[in-house]
Amino acid sequence: MKSILMTEQKTEGGVRMELEFIGADHEVTGSCHFMSVGEKKFCVDIGMEQGQDIFENQEIPVNPSELDFIFLTHAHIDHTGLLPMLYARGFRGQVYATKATVDLSQIMLRDSAHIQQFEAEWRNRKAQRSGGTVYEPLYTMEDAVGAIRLLVPCAYDSMIHICDEVTIRFTDVGHLLGSASIEVFAREKGEERIIVFSGDLGNTNKPILRNPVYTKAADYVVMESTYGDRVHGTDTPDYTGELAAIIQDTFERGGNVVIPSFAVGRTQELLYFLRQIKEQKLVTKNPDFEVYVDSPLAVEATNIFGKNVNECFDEEAKSLVEKGINPIGFPGLKLSITSDDSKAINFDMQPKVILSASGMCEAGRIRHHLKHNLWRPDSTIVFAGYQTRGTLGRAILEGAESVRLFGETVEIRAKIVRIAGISGHADKNGLLRWVNEFTEKPPKHVFVVHGEDKVCTEFTRTLEDSGYIASAPYSGSIFDLLRGEFVKVAEPVVLKKKSAATKRAGDLFQRLLTAGQRLLSIIRRNEGLSNKDTAKFTDQINALCDKWDRP
Repeated sequence: MKSILMTEQKTEGGVRMELEFIGADHEVTGSCHFMSVGEKKFCVDIGMEQGQDIFENQEIPVNPSELDFIFLTHAHIDHTGLLPMLYARGFRGQVYATKATVDLSQIMLRDSAHIQQFEAEWRNRKAQRSGGTVYEPLYTMEDAVGAIRLLVPCAYDSMIHICDEVTIRFTDVGHLLGSASIEVFAREKGEERIIVFSGDLGNTNKPILRNPVYTKAADYVVMESTYGDRVHGTDTPDYTGELAAIIQDTFERGGNVVIPSFAVGRTQELLYFLRQIKEQKLVTKNPDFEVYVDSPLAVEATNIFGKNVNECFDEEAKSLVEKGINPIGFPGLKLSITSDDSKAINFDMQPKVILSASGMCEAGRIRHHLKHNLWRPDSTIVFAGYQTRGTLGRAILEGAESVRLFGETVEIRAKIVRIAGISGHADKNGLLRWVNEFTEKPPKHVFVVHGEDKVCTEFTRTLEDSGYIASAPYSGSIFDLLRGEFVKVAEPVVLKKKSAATKRAGDLFQRLLTAGQRLLSIIRRNEGLSNKDTAKFTDQINALCDKWDRP
């Protein structure tokens, strides 16, 4: 994980309508786009990078305290995870998102802060023993709670007036509960531009959630390309039957089925399939098998799903609810909340299904279940979601013979299975279908983001072959939306590998610089204070300078 750093940038007379690419450019995680419209400055998404970082990200060109507002496409941490860091560094603007995204972000940002603090405590215990440097978390629970207070829930399909320069509209794209594309109607110099940010586009015919809703008009489109180089398949996969066969095979061998699962979205989909398996009695070996959801976050998220039926569920899921059937509940479902609940799972010798976060095996309770099951030839590890480069999940899926878990080497003897096609992301055909629906006003330019390096390049060529003007900018590229041209085309900067201590020292110093920039912006905003208050403020700053001034 890497933070996005900030420096100050000046506007020229307020005449500006620019889009700057910050994160998830030729990479899959860390989504962030910066826009300036006149004097207004804002971001669309502010995500945390997860897994292996390939390229250096450009810094957001303003101090966080100077951002006017933020728009979120959905609640996944790679789109929201740095919001508490912005709060810690002075951001106090409003954060607009759909109602369900607000609901989910409240639990996911708290969970992220908990992970940050837990990791810091663990590292610092090691540092104390070895004489290493103190590790500071990227942000704290207080920062997360502060950021959550800034969230503003919005309805789908409503025109939301933000200010004279900006109006937005959220449209359901079926990727996650509350996920949306965002139309930004930007006005400057008497002209308007419509910039559509796809967010993460959902797959069709998924359980629970509606299919993506299409947008018809845009001047410019910023779209994801996660699966822009592949097709999920023409036939609707039989996820229920495939999962049932895996469970049957594993139970006959006497093992457990362990599924690393994203707590929000994927866990609920899998529960939907497991309910069908039980209902249709598709597993004959131990048909009353227990299913453990071992993630407090997943449990909370499952409850939130139940509160957003009318706005987000598809007709099939709504119909079940109307009949009094819980689409994601069934006999034998066990919800593990406490750490003791989690530990007890691995002392129960009965074959079972374990759903646990994180989905890429990078943190959380799933690592304990992998430690107890990876070495067992009778168990099966099922991957049902995207595994980004550099993650433990990707390593296991690609055939690693052993992995390190909690300081131990664990040999991989379990059966490793990937259920193809279970994806929250549209494939190449789905992406093309979405962009081709801009029939009322086709985009002048399509910017391809949120895909691995080669995928971004390949999908850009696909769009060009389809008649679009398209490009895949690297982080730091700036596009003038009024003139319709790049004012800066950034070159890729490969991230240099740094030691953990060096990286942390750099992050802390950047945090200090950012605090200084915040102080300067506060000084500027306080022009016109009374002489008494100005003198007091000045004395306080000078006292601080005297304390820390070093020869």
